[in-house]
Order: sequence, then structure tokens, then C-alpha cells
Amino acid sequence: MKLTVDTDNKKLTLNENGVVRELELYTDEAFELLSQQWVNLGWNQKYPYTFSWMGRPVIQLPEDMIRMQEVIYKVKPDVIVETGVAHGGSLIYYASLFQAMGKGRVIGIDIEIRPHNRKAIEEHELFSYLTLIEGSSVADDVVAQVKSLIKPGETVLVILDSNHTYAHVAEELRLYSPLVTKGSYIVSTDGVMKEVKDVPRAGKDWGTDNPSNAAIDFAAANPQFVIEQPAWPFNESTLSKNITHWPDAWLKRV
Repeated sequence: MKLTVDTDNKKLTLNENGVVRELELYTDEAFELLSQQWVNLGWNQKYPYTFSWMGRPVIQLPEDMIRMQEVIYKVKPDVIVETGVAHGGSLIYYASLFQAMGKGRVIGIDIEIRPHNRKAIEEHELFSYLTLIEGSSVADDVVAQVKSLIKPGETVLVILDSNHTYAHVAEELRLYSPLVTKGSYIVSTDGVMKEVKDVPRAGKDWGTDNPSNAAIDFAAANPQFVIEQPAWPFNESTLSKNITHWPDAWLKRV
């Protein structure tokens, strides 16, 4: 695909497989095409590695964080389970939302929580909202521990952000989807891998080996879940699609 931006004439020319189309620059379609290229370029340049939340690095696209906030406020879960801890920024982010809402707690799972990250998380003023579990997210004992921390009748939201291979995400979906309550979500993050498969930092098999494909196949085999972008609670534009690292991520339990 080739995109040519003509700011003088306010045109965007799209050449795709030899088919050439000229679009008005200031249109929703042009915005979406350019946004996808911005996402790809930003991913390769590690743009999400430039943010923190309340002192902890949070390696997420800001729009994905805001969309998650919208969902958390609507669903008002009692528990968020997140696989993948890294620096702990997203755990602190969810904890800060729970503090503002006056309810909720976060369970974070990682196969390795590095000592300096654990120390910083445990010393954070919001640590009282967190439980850290070190171990593989797909290990039987880890899953059992997570289940033991959830009380009957609690509303649960699950976020998968650990190992992003198809096989691992598919197994996480199988193991953690039963915890998700009706109307809530299990979120298969970082499907952007399939979108950035051709950029310099990409892995060679990302076109097929990615979380989006795992989510799509899971939804096809499990009719109690549907892939559904959560509705925006506020929108005074004509736009309708997220600018995201999480395509096909939002699996809603219906």
C-alpha cells in the first residue's frame, strides 16, 4: 500500500494493489488510514515506552488506557485480573481508578516479577489495592490461587497482557474466561502485532501468531463471548473506530 498526502490540495491518494483512489484529506476514512500508519510507526519507534502513571512506567497507548477507563467505570468490577505485570504501571492505573470509585482490587500475575519492580510496586501508596502472584499465568496452581481470591457474586474483568503468542493467549482465554461475569470483558491485548508485522521490529510470524487471532477463534468456539468494541460514552465526532494497539481485543460475556 502507498499513501500520498497532499496538504496543499487537501487530498490523500491511496494506491493499493495497483488500484488508485483519491480521498478528501479531511474525512473519516483518511483519518483512519493515516492513524493506522501512525500506530504502526509509533509502535516501531516505541512511542508507548514514554509514559508513566503515578510514578510507574505504563507501556500502553494512551487511547487504550482511556477506553479501558471508560469500561471500568461502566462495568464497575470488584476485581480486575491482569496477566503481565512488567513495571506495574497498569496495575497502579487500575488501582487509582478503584480508589476514585471507592471499590475494587487488582490481581497481577507475572512469570517473573523483577525485584526492583516488586519493591517499587510494594512501596507505592496504592499497593493496598493490589495482589501480586509470581508464576506462569497458565499454571494450574496460579489459576487456582486467582480463583481463591475471588468471592462468590463478585464482578470480574480480565486483561491478558503477558506472553502474546497465539498458543499462550488461547490457553489464557480458556482458563480465565470462566471468571468473567456477564456484561464484563476478557481483553486480549496487543493484537497490533498483526498490524505491524512488516515493520522493522516485528517478529516473522506475527501475521498469524498473535492475540487477535486467538481472540477471534475463541469467540467463534464460545458463543457466550462476542468480540465487541465497547461503545464510547461520549462522541461528538463522526468517527467510530478506536485508534488502538488492541484490535479484536474486547471479548464481552453475553
